This record gives sequence, structure tokens and C-alpha cells, in this order.
Amino acid sequence: MSDLQIERTGGCACGAVRFVARGEPLRVGLCHCMTCRKAHASAFNPFVIFRAEQVEITGEIRAWESSPGYRRWFCPACGSRIYGGDGTEHELSVGGFDEPGLFAPDYESWIVRREPWQPPLKVPQWRENREA
Repeated sequence: MSDLQIERTGGCACGAVRFVARGEPLRVGLCHCMTCRKAHASAFNPFVIFRAEQVEITGEIRAWESSPGYRRWFCPACGSRIYGGDGTEHELSVGGFDEPGLFAPDYESWIVRREPWQPPLKVPQWRENREA
């Protein structure tokens, strides 16, 4: 089976928006930055990065720019976050996939903002942004 034959599906809480991610992700992370915390109303954001051309999205979506050149797309009906990105990569939330257990983080970023009750994962740790 070729890499692009692998398909993983997901979508928003109300079902109005769906996505298909084809192939293997570029990386998987766990972010503790304040923007992710606020955007997800959570202590952290587990995410999966795919090249933009690997992801197909159906349904109406809207966006807001959370930082220069980075937009976060969401379902206007239920508010669920669908993806974020700069146009070249799509950051999909692990919780948006239909099946649990598909991905495990390769690293953690913005650990300076990690909740004190949350133990670090046994992966590379970045105090702030991950270095490329």
C-alpha cells in the first residue's frame, strides 16, 4: 500500500464539516502555548501536521488569524476547530479524528506554559517553539 492510500477521517462535533488526511503526517506534537490553550479551551493541544495537499476538507468553514500568516479554521455551526495553518501545512487536532489512538506526540512545545500537574511526556521538550 502506498503512503497516500492511507486515509484517516475526522470532522467537527455537529458533522457539518468533514476531513480526510491521506498518507503519513510530517510530525505530531503537543503544544502548551497560550494561543493553543485559549483556542481549544484546554490545557494543551495535541496536533498532527500534514502537508496541505494531503488534506481534503468538505463543508463550510471560517477562519481567524491567530498570529501573522497563521489562520485557524473552524465550523461556523458548532464552533469546532478543524485545522490551522499557513497554507503549506495543515495542523489537525488529534481530537478531531474519528478514531482514537492514531497518533502519539513526537515532541512537546511551549513547556514553559505546561500545567504543573501535567507530567512531561518522554519525548523531546521545547521551552517555546519547536526548532525546525
